[in-house]
Amino acid sequence: MIVNLNIQGKTVIVIGGGSEAQKRINSLIKEKCNITVISDKVNSQISKFVKSKKIQLKKQKIENTKFISEYKPDIIITTTNDKKLNQKIINAGKKKKIVTYSSDNPEESDFSNPSIVDFEKIIQIAIFTGGQSPAMSKKLKRKSEEVFRKVITKEDIDQIKIQKIAREMAKRSITTPVQRRACLQSIMNDKEIDQLIKDGQMKKAEKRAITILRNWK
Repeated sequence: MIVNLNIQGKTVIVIGGGSEAQKRINSLIKEKCNITVISDKVNSQISKFVKSKKIQLKKQKIENTKFISEYKPDIIITTTNDKKLNQKIINAGKKKKIVTYSSDNPEESDFSNPSIVDFEKIIQIAIFTGGQSPAMSKKLKRKSEEVFRKVITKEDIDQIKIQKIAREMAKRSITTPVQRRACLQSIMNDKEIDQLIKDGQMKKAEKRAITILRNWK
């Protein structure tokens, strides 16, 4: 089952400070969670994240699982080169019912990382092999990305932006879910809004959507 978790405000511990840890941090930063890296050394990119206060760093070598009791994390990601240590962390995390991931053992981890085709952080398409072959996920992403970028246009992304604004307003002004859906569908299918988006007139498209909302009965 593929899900998109809301981890805003959650505590995430990343063990390790190399390229594998960096990849995981890159995918986590936009989720607005609290990230702490525990490692005796980190690469230059992770150092930049620390200096800009996007993440925290606890500079120490991990040799056991005592950090779990200290930090009480919601998620643990371990990326060390020590397979035995990674396994200990997985086992300890599972015992405490903490969501745990090891980069060298996706089969026993609580989740896997798909390869993502990303459109302005608004549309994400996941290529997923269930942890069986991360290498094939990456290969399939490369093969399919060109196709997706022909299918999904800038107009589609702009329409999502309009829908987001309209949806927030509809929640306040239209009482029933059925009517909200009908209104939003009407906005999405409105030819005038489509043309304004194509012409790059987003402000006018927003105003048109708001007018439809205000006149909705």
